[in-house]
Amino acid sequence: MFKYSDTNKRYYTLDYFYKHKFNSKVFKVSLNAGFTCPNKDGTVGINGCIYCSKSGSGEYAGDKNKDLITQFNEVKDMMLKKWPNAKYIGYFQANTNTYASVDVLKEKYETILSLPNVVGLNIATRSDAISEECLDYLEELNKRTFLTIELGLQTIHERTSILINRCHTLENFESMVKKLRKRNINVVVHIINGLPYETHDMMIETVKYLSNLDIQGIKIHALSILKGTRLADLYNESHFKVMDRSEYINTVCDQLEYLREDIVIHRLTGDPCVEDLIEPKWLINKTTILNDIDKEMKKRNSYQGIKCK
Repeated sequence: MFKYSDTNKRYYTLDYFYKHKFNSKVFKVSLNAGFTCPNKDGTVGINGCIYCSKSGSGEYAGDKNKDLITQFNEVKDMMLKKWPNAKYIGYFQANTNTYASVDVLKEKYETILSLPNVVGLNIATRSDAISEECLDYLEELNKRTFLTIELGLQTIHERTSILINRCHTLENFESMVKKLRKRNINVVVHIINGLPYETHDMMIETVKYLSNLDIQGIKIHALSILKGTRLADLYNESHFKVMDRSEYINTVCDQLEYLREDIVIHRLTGDPCVEDLIEPKWLINKTTILNDIDKEMKKRNSYQGIKCK
């Protein structure tokens, strides 16, 4: 059995991490706090990353037209039917959730932290959107609650980063990871498999790089081509190759083998909006993808970190 597992999983699941940290089932409550993004408003770029949806990659976050407490309670009440004794983490998901003045951030974060049984916050953002003043506040916040900063990276490869319009450098990303860790703040990194023209080896190189950084978690997504995005336009024009299901499963299993065993796996695939999904259609059935990743790891008799040096 894998070191960080009490089930058949051969990797360090988020569910296992939460259960052992909080002695309870913990679930995230996704929120839309109405933030925008420096890559949309002209600060560093316009129109955002080419795959970013109209919801700011927060398809299952709350309705930004509702206040945060209403959003929180709607999701919480639904989830409690399944896990009646759970605790909660407020997840600021849509767009760039540190891209505002500290006064605005405090008002939004503290609103959620004041709610009963909230044990932490996850804040999704960009490495170029955390000011020094914000870092000071996050450091103080980290002493009061279980704080996790989620940084979008997607790829380490500059050619791809330019193509997808990330508008920040790998050096900027690595510098921010170091700043956050200097303040003892947990960092989770998002990457995307199947970005246009990336090879299997390139995806493995991204994971090897991250395994050598002081990060505490990772989210692995499959590229979703959604209606209304510039990525959809590129796909319709160039018909770049989309990963098939077996390629994705094998790539994820290879990546798990190169990731340090102490890095928590927050996700291994995404949850695209089905109505907007153009490709790949196999993404719709998330459960079977996860099951087949488990089967492949068992078939290999492999575990997370087995190839990590």
